[in-house]
Parts: sequence; structure tokens; C-alpha cells
Amino acid sequence: MLTKEKLNKTINNLPDSFTIDELIEQLIFMEKVEEGYLQSEKGKVISNEDVRKVIDKWSK
Repeated sequence: MLTKEKLNKTINNLPDSFTIDELIEQLIFMEKVEEGYLQSEKGKVISNEDVRKVIDKWSK
């Protein structure tokens, strides 16, 4: 979950002038990273080997 602290850090890292689209893009990125981190902590991960197998199937 996003927190005000994380949101403030993101906003502070943006340039002095930015568009709403740039802000939304950063917020979505933050949310996806946080989601991935939580999934990793819960063990909901896929090994590199399994990913390679899926990609090999797609490329055939």
C-alpha cells in the first residue's frame, strides 16, 4: 500500500514543473513496484527457468 511518506518522496523527486500524466505515471510505477515487492515477500514468484520455458513456447 502506498503511504503519504512514499508519495511525498515521489513528488519531491519530480522536476519543479511536471504534467499530471507524469505524476500519474510515477504513481502507477510506485504501485506496481510495491505490489511486486509484496508478492515476492509472500513467495509468489516465478523462476527465471519457468519464464524462459514460457517464452520459448511463445516463440514457436
